[in-house]
Amino acid sequence: MGFNEMIKAVDDFVWGIPLIVCILAVGIILTVRLRLLQITKLGKAFKFMVKDEEGGKGEVSSFSALCIALSATIGTGNIVGVATAIAAGGPGALFWMVVAAFFGMATKYAEGLLAVKYRTIDNEGHVLGGPFYYIENGLGKKFKWLAKIFAVFGLLAGLMGIGTITQCNGITDAAQSFFDPDKALMINLFGHDYSVAALIAGAVVTILAALVIIGGIKRISKVSELVVPFMAILYVLTCLTLLFTNIDKVPGAFAVIIEGAFNPQAVTGGIVGSMLVAMQKGIARGIFSNESGLGSAPIAAAAAKTKEPARQGLVSMTGTFIDTIIICTMTGLSIVITGAWQATDAAGNLLEGVNVTAYAFDNGLFFLPESVTSFILMICLMFFAFTTILGWNYYSERCLEYLIGKKPLVLKIYKFIYIAMIFIGPYLTAEAVWTLADIFNGLMAFPNLVALLLLSGVVSRETKDFLQRLKSEDNKKDPPKGLKSMEKDLEVAAEVQTQ
Repeated sequence: MGFNEMIKAVDDFVWGIPLIVCILAVGIILTVRLRLLQITKLGKAFKFMVKDEEGGKGEVSSFSALCIALSATIGTGNIVGVATAIAAGGPGALFWMVVAAFFGMATKYAEGLLAVKYRTIDNEGHVLGGPFYYIENGLGKKFKWLAKIFAVFGLLAGLMGIGTITQCNGITDAAQSFFDPDKALMINLFGHDYSVAALIAGAVVTILAALVIIGGIKRISKVSELVVPFMAILYVLTCLTLLFTNIDKVPGAFAVIIEGAFNPQAVTGGIVGSMLVAMQKGIARGIFSNESGLGSAPIAAAAAKTKEPARQGLVSMTGTFIDTIIICTMTGLSIVITGAWQATDAAGNLLEGVNVTAYAFDNGLFFLPESVTSFILMICLMFFAFTTILGWNYYSERCLEYLIGKKPLVLKIYKFIYIAMIFIGPYLTAEAVWTLADIFNGLMAFPNLVALLLLSGVVSRETKDFLQRLKSEDNKKDPPKGLKSMEKDLEVAAEVQTQ
């Protein structure tokens, strides 16, 4: 058995039925215990997202913490991951991706709340928090072994999976597809041929990432605050233009997606074996994209300047909504509308990865030259992947700090190792890279899901208390209509009496 076959077998085991059931079950349980908080308090969550809290302790604002989390989640999964899911599981995979994201919003809320509640802040204002601390401090010292397991998996995920190799690989593929689609400029290294455009792009990304990473969380947050909103708006506007241009095909696309979710063979012509395959691919790629349940985002949430755990939980929740329910859905609709998931290349082979989304953009935005649509996709993919590199550097570094303590020299050496892993991204095959990323994602989820389930009572109580206090404050600012009417009547009576 070759290396690719071996890690594929491991990936199928990790992302089997047990993990899918666990992720959905925890999300459903939290949704019930929180009384559909992801619907009823979504508006309040967006309000908190852009309004800083006064008097909170932490290293960055709530918005900066969200941007760091979004920088890590809005990545190649939104472009390449969605395409891969639909290509492997049919259009129905998008339906299950959105379903998982809906329940994942409750999961992400709980993660953000617990991260702030159980974080540690030293005398210098340095914050360390996330699943390892809400496992250790929330469940007790006897669960410290579980916290360490999470930290190890998180470290490996950042260093060898989702944080470095996959992102750089995505960037270099995009650069090669745009600048040298025919692979005219190739160079032989280590017995393999590589595109010169891809290697140059990899080197540039490595240098830019190094300049930001070495600056620490403050520089990462500043770059994320600037880049994340810009890249999300650019991509969303592009997708909206495509959808409005092909508005007549949108209802049919929804019908295909829903039918494909429950009867994939009817849509794919038997290419996808069962509903379980569509579910597995959709949920796996959805989790890869929004990271709900993995435990990565709460590491950033813990750094937020806030004194209200539930408030930060609401802000964190918006990340999953933006990432998957908005951005991934738009990507998926674009792919289904244009039939990109069934498109083939010149040799008659089905398109894969970023080429699926590129086909969708080229054909959906038919009024634009192909060079323009390819350039837009390349820029979006590069920004998405680059910010993911930054966000996961912060995550994995915090995992390492939990394992070894605050040792500046070791942490600095780790930064350079992380940068080196970015550099080697173009030299590895895409299939092996994505499979490794899937494996580490799944392994991270297990200890985090255990903690979320055992601490769901804490989440419920904290939420109830916060919402009651919030309601009381809102009533003070805006008294009920009956009270307002009574006050007005008293004022009129006082005026009459005076007269």
